Amino acid sequence: MIFRLNPILRLMVWGSELWVLSGYPERISIVADGPDKGLTINELVAKYKGALVGQKTYGTYGDEFPLLVKFLDVHEPLSIQVHPSEELAQQRHGQHGKNEMWYVIRAEEGAELMAGLSESITPDDYVRKVEDGTITDVLAHHKIAEGDVFFIPTGRIHALLPGSYIAEIQQTSDMTYRLYDYNRPGLDGKPRQLHTELAKDAIDYHVYPDYRTRYEHVKDAEIPLVSCPYFTTTLLDLDRPFKIDISGRDSFQMLMCVGGGGTVRSDGQEAEIGADGCLLVSASSREMEFIPGPEGLKLLIGQL
Repeated sequence: MIFRLNPILRLMVWGSELWVLSGYPERISIVADGPDKGLTINELVAKYKGALVGQKTYGTYGDEFPLLVKFLDVHEPLSIQVHPSEELAQQRHGQHGKNEMWYVIRAEEGAELMAGLSESITPDDYVRKVEDGTITDVLAHHKIAEGDVFFIPTGRIHALLPGSYIAEIQQTSDMTYRLYDYNRPGLDGKPRQLHTELAKDAIDYHVYPDYRTRYEHVKDAEIPLVSCPYFTTTLLDLDRPFKIDISGRDSFQMLMCVGGGGTVRSDGQEAEIGADGCLLVSASSREMEFIPGPEGLKLLIGQL
């Protein structure tokens, strides 16, 4: 089964984000067409259960769809932020943590993002640097270009900066601790809340040698990108038709178009996908076939 869902546009102080697949209660995706048109994604999971998301996934998450998928259009800096771990988020807020990954679809010349610490600091150093506005001085800055990938595990301080268009795949959570926001107001004209103390023991204070996800780019093959306990992602960059046997995966397949366009076929069904598009293929499907259009077809595939 192939499902298309209606996207949800959010205007933000830094730009906009398009939620293309979400089981998050406040902004939940709705099936766009077909026999199940009008159902929310979680109602769809409740209807098809393991046949949609996979038996193991259904046993873990029940009727909740476990991924949240977005396109981010960044014109101003995002706040400096960190996400709490699954354990901390459940303990404090009764919500999931927020491991996520970024794939750079487009970047202006000279565009950067921040991810991780560039030098060692203590929790007290962190508080002081937030208070005096120098927290960005100890964050690792990364020049970015199309195709770059960054995994942002919980605990890693990070922020996107202007001039980029990003695909984001994450846990179903909106749990963010905002550390610093350049003293700017939100869209409502009021200062946005900071979470300095909450974040203090959520931050990973280790300095790592490399924050970028390295991978070998190969045309017309499924390329592994990120694998963590909460999701796995791969990349397809196709110039020719391509098939994948998914009969043994026991997971839904989330397809996110990050370049070109084309046709997706699965078990007798067919759907078009193009820029900013997202399709969901059920775990009960046996294979997926991709037919790229004249400009090729580039997809992120997310699963559990």
